[in-house]
Amino acid sequence: MDQLSDLHEAILTGDASAASEAAGTALAAGVTPVDIISKGISPAMAEVGRLFEEGEYFVPELLISARATKAVFAILRPLLVETGAKPAGRVLLATVEGDLHDIGKNLVGAMLEGAGFEVVDLGVDIPAPRFVSAVRESRPQIVGLSALLTTTMPAMKGTLEALDAAGLRSAVKVMVGGAPVTQRYADSIGADGYGETASGAVELARRLIATQSLEASRG
Repeated sequence: MDQLSDLHEAILTGDASAASEAAGTALAAGVTPVDIISKGISPAMAEVGRLFEEGEYFVPELLISARATKAVFAILRPLLVETGAKPAGRVLLATVEGDLHDIGKNLVGAMLEGAGFEVVDLGVDIPAPRFVSAVRESRPQIVGLSALLTTTMPAMKGTLEALDAAGLRSAVKVMVGGAPVTQRYADSIGADGYGETASGAVELARRLIATQSLEASRG
């Protein structure tokens, strides 16, 4: 859509003000909030992810692009509620206990939002009991666990065990990620998936939602 080209460019350059203005212009032209997300924000953030993975963008560029998407979502969220539009899924996201790093988590959250997911971000240094209560409160389809330190990786396993003990493990899909995390580690603790990159986490979330829907249909 021509109305969304300015939005696409504003997100790529991380211009939050221009992104908000472009979203407003698109809405005034009759573009729906859902189309702004699916045909504007999502392709732009996918491009940001590609540029990052190819070494053309770095963490600062990702962060300012994420900021631009947040500015647009501040405009769109009330409109989405009014129209009853459903998100692609709800993801509960946090950095595990003992770990205060949030850049990776924030990037994944921004990419997920750009792809149409509702993100509930608990923050950093989140103990297992808080995950349990948040799953009960928010009823997400997916729980995303982040860790940047090898010393905090065991908290991922502890969180999975806490969800299991609370009888909630079967209700959610759990994906893990972070610099020291690997697919092998994800498998060893019983996680449902491992996201190596922010854009990879989005694709993983889509697959997990599809798997969950298929499992539900089978009863």
